[in-house]
Amino acid sequence: MTELVFELPDGSQVPVAVKYLLNGGYAGRSQEDVAAHVAELADLGVPAPSTTPCLYPVAPYLAQQATSVPVQHGKTSGEAEWALIVTEDDVLLTVACDHTDRDLEVHGVAWSKQAAPDVLGTRAWRLSDVEARLDELTLTAWADDEIIQRGTLAELLPPSYWLAELKARGLFEPGTILLSGTIPMLPGVNQFARSWRVELADPTSSERPLTLSYTTSPLPTPVG
Repeated sequence: MTELVFELPDGSQVPVAVKYLLNGGYAGRSQEDVAAHVAELADLGVPAPSTTPCLYPVAPYLAQQATSVPVQHGKTSGEAEWALIVTEDDVLLTVACDHTDRDLEVHGVAWSKQAAPDVLGTRAWRLSDVEARLDELTLTAWADDEIIQRGTLAELLPPSYWLAELKARGLFEPGTILLSGTIPMLPGVNQFARSWRVELADPTSSERPLTLSYTTSPLPTPVG
């Protein structure tokens, strides 16, 4: 079983044995904007979901605190997200990046999410400590040092929505990790990059932002 460790602001460390890994999808707070996004993806050949928002179960071992992500080709990219971590006695919030195989995505979003890891930060906040100002938290992503995503958590369905979903589905258990879904990419950016960096920041606090960064590395050419 995959075990991750998250450092809290007080310096304490929380080990988490990953039991369930779940990816939210099409999870914008404005479902009108989501519908427009579904239509845009359909033009690119990505199948439309049967309902929104979506919830994709992912193999737990894909939850990683990695600094390098192996990829099979150049058409993969990350997505800036936040993640909830259910522990034995608390719920934590951290920064995350859902790395996705875009070539495989046109055959099925759920399949594409099994082809690369969900990269998580090594530091976290207690959800209860930031819950009152969640909508003010900012999420930013850089690809090869170019900003490609920038927004606030107000653009996404809140943690309270997903916690209710987990409880309704019997998945609110220690070791459950849920990624939020992502904010829109800025127009005209190149998402097919070698390096990725994501930041979850609290502009109302002097607390250091939660960050992660990684590079992609091509796998050897297959034989056969």
